[in-house]
Amino acid sequence: MDALTGPGTVGLVGMAGRHHEERVFPELATDVAGLTLRVLDAEQADVYYALIDRNREHLTQHGDYQALAASDYETARAELLNDPHPSLRCGIVLHGALVGRVDLVAVNPPKYGLGYWLDHDATGHGYATAACRVLIEYGATELGATDVFAGVTHGNGKSGAVLTRLGFDVADVFETYTRYHRSLIAPPSQLQ
Repeated sequence: MDALTGPGTVGLVGMAGRHHEERVFPELATDVAGLTLRVLDAEQADVYYALIDRNREHLTQHGDYQALAASDYETARAELLNDPHPSLRCGIVLHGALVGRVDLVAVNPPKYGLGYWLDHDATGHGYATAACRVLIEYGATELGATDVFAGVTHGNGKSGAVLTRLGFDVADVFETYTRYHRSLIAPPSQLQ
């Protein structure tokens, strides 16, 4: 049995009058052999904290993820106890081992934000691109996402390259970061 057993439940609750519909978030396979996305919740607090702990320097090398890198076990676990609904919080799992995290954040549905990070030893293999791609596709088909935005701290060229490979364009450049955007709806001229 691996460190992250099976798919979990994400609070995707649809309101229909007084009825609630809860859907189980499936384990999502990527196009990389052995790389999947699974719900990341408090059951994985130990392995998640170990991942943070061994990546503190890596997480802050460009100035981003300062709060995450500074978190202690209780802070990391408390975050995982909170239901992210309607956002999605996923572990990136390679052959049963947690190697990163990717989130689809419901900023203003159907507009979402994308956030991701990988273990230092897992970078450079296409894992972030594959994980983000499958979560964006899930967001478009299952959540009705129409737009996805992501911010990349200046100097983090590898994250910018991931977004470019995924079809994002630069939307705005700010003092400390660049905002990227990808429309998930084809322009009217392509729909005909």
